[in-house]
Amino acid sequence: MILADTALFQCGVLLYNRTVVNIKNKEVLMRLLITGGVGFIGSNYINWHLQQYPGDEIVCLDKLTYAANMAALADVVKLNNFTFIQGDICDEKFLEMCFAQYKFDAVINFAAESHVDTSIISPAIFTKTNVEGTGVLLDACVKFAVEKFHQISTDEVYGDKPLDYDWRGFTEESPLQPSSPYAASKAAADLLCLAYARTYGLYVTISRSSNNYGKWQHTEKLLPKIISLAEHGQKVPVYGSGLNKRDWLYVLDHCVAVDKIIRHGKAGHIYNVAAGTEMSNLTFIKLVLKILAKDENAIEFTEDRAGHDLRYPMDCEKIKNELDWTPQYAFKEALDETVAWYRSRML
Repeated sequence: MILADTALFQCGVLLYNRTVVNIKNKEVLMRLLITGGVGFIGSNYINWHLQQYPGDEIVCLDKLTYAANMAALADVVKLNNFTFIQGDICDEKFLEMCFAQYKFDAVINFAAESHVDTSIISPAIFTKTNVEGTGVLLDACVKFAVEKFHQISTDEVYGDKPLDYDWRGFTEESPLQPSSPYAASKAAADLLCLAYARTYGLYVTISRSSNNYGKWQHTEKLLPKIISLAEHGQKVPVYGSGLNKRDWLYVLDHCVAVDKIIRHGKAGHIYNVAAGTEMSNLTFIKLVLKILAKDENAIEFTEDRAGHDLRYPMDCEKIKNELDWTPQYAFKEALDETVAWYRSRML
């Protein structure tokens, strides 16, 4: 269902080499479809993009699953250049209606089932949304001659490396060796995107990022989960030894990276995006507990996750050299602010 104009939201990507047109009595430089825009990274991107490019128009399409939070878009709901549509990227006829009506210049696909634990229990829904849904979007882009399609992927498609691995990290040319059903579904979607680029000439780009942190993340994810449990006096579970390592990327740095790829990335290319803040899960949890002024006795070691990846070291020289992207937010400061934001919502 397309919501009434009282719930208008808009997502945008910069429109290149196109004459300014009049839409909704407003001059629009580019009309962009953001799928999964009510989720964590998608909503942050929408808010960031409309601040940077107020002349663009964004249409946000989201199924509104359990992980969606409409409050994350409260600041853009009143804007004339934002439209929200509730819908499923797997619904081919519905998507075609949207593409026919809005004539998008670019599409960024944030829509995905993303929780690894859930993918182990219920893998089929990940195949449906992450693979089939991406395919339906790609078909619509080809049919309606969309200029650019960007796929949001993950470092997990590469599989893992040993904890003591000290050579160059995964590059964009590294083989795909996903461990979980989630990672496998994202790898399949990436390959599908590249196939559409070659077969149909669709202008496709892909970004593979490390773990994101920031506002509006669902409490199933590690950072808000730690905060919620610790603030309520509950034990904070740690899988296995807790020595598995992750790189932590502030979500607004990720937004800038996506924008640079959309504007200047090469068709058919993949870009790794990470912050260089790799640490063990145990170290990260202890750091968050310290910020919260909570005792480390809150930590409780539990049985390890099935197929738990050890670490995802990534080489990000390509995006740094080609697109001049580097993280701009200091890790500790951004983490402090993020933790404070979650605590303020829990008090």
